[in-house]
Amino acid sequence: MGVCGCVDLTGQVAVISGGLGDIGRAIALALAACGADVALGDVLDGSEATSLLGEIAALKRRARYDRVDVADAAAVAAWIEAVEGDLGDITLVVPNAAVVHEGGVREVSDAEWRSQLSANLDGAFHLARCCSLRMLRHGRGGRMVFIGSWAGRVPHPGILAYCVSKAGVSMLCRCMAADLARDGILVNEVAPGYVDAGLSGRLFKEDPGRREKARQSVPVGELIAPEEVARQVVWLCDPLNRQVVGQALTMDGGLSLFGPGGQRR
Repeated sequence: MGVCGCVDLTGQVAVISGGLGDIGRAIALALAACGADVALGDVLDGSEATSLLGEIAALKRRARYDRVDVADAAAVAAWIEAVEGDLGDITLVVPNAAVVHEGGVREVSDAEWRSQLSANLDGAFHLARCCSLRMLRHGRGGRMVFIGSWAGRVPHPGILAYCVSKAGVSMLCRCMAADLARDGILVNEVAPGYVDAGLSGRLFKEDPGRREKARQSVPVGELIAPEEVARQVVWLCDPLNRQVVGQALTMDGGLSLFGPGGQRR
């Protein structure tokens, strides 16, 4: 079975922040493969989106890219208005954009704290609120899937601000789920563990020993591929998935059974 499986998203419009990162890219391709048109947002130059837009077009789906900082509420509102004017009513929302800086309470600067809370938590809120208000207006319902992290549940002293921001995302998900369920907007979260790409992937490339240590700490003995995260997002976006609301799908290979150090061998 491929990424899409039996999920049919024909006629739906998806919005993904952090769309040019490894996880955002995988999610975009997975949703497009299931029939959705896709709007991507990120802070990178538009030339960086050419390849991905071409891949989505090859799947015979419409796509657009906008350079947008989700920490800026006004910029998010302008982006979403442009998306709906071009692609139609938004029905799928994936707040995915995130940044991380290493540092515990002794090292993290005010600027690093603010940048991570602004991008990871404020950005998720701006996109989720803007899209949900439009979804309520057009009355078609839909699905919203926050990309959280197991670090939002298990303390990691070395990435203090990131942990706090992802813990906030988890509660934001639950509050919005409770508020929007009766309107047919089902809100959930996917919380990955060690992904061998994106933010953690860059750290692993800089220090291969760190990658192997992380892999060995995972009870199942494997790191996560971006496509695995995308599969869970697709499942939560399935219109036939009507009872999963306000839940966090923690896909960490068993890491959270043992804490930040993982399984001791």
